[in-house]
Amino acid sequence: MLEDLSAKDAGRAVRASVEECLDDREKLVITLRYGLGGEAPLTQREIAQQCGISRSYVSRIEKKALEKLRERLDKEIN
Repeated sequence: MLEDLSAKDAGRAVRASVEECLDDREKLVITLRYGLGGEAPLTQREIAQQCGISRSYVSRIEKKALEKLRERLDKEIN
């Protein structure tokens, strides 16, 4: 039961960080890539087709966004 609560708290922290520290394009890519909007996660290729950009650009956006999220969450923990 504690693990479930901890996972829910972590999920809330991630969603809050996505909303607060990412720009619109980063937010869209992360939401689609990891299914944060309640939909099934998409591949980078699927996101690229949906957004009209290259898969490699999706990869760069995702990498930058994950770095921002990691930094934000590390600050919250420490």
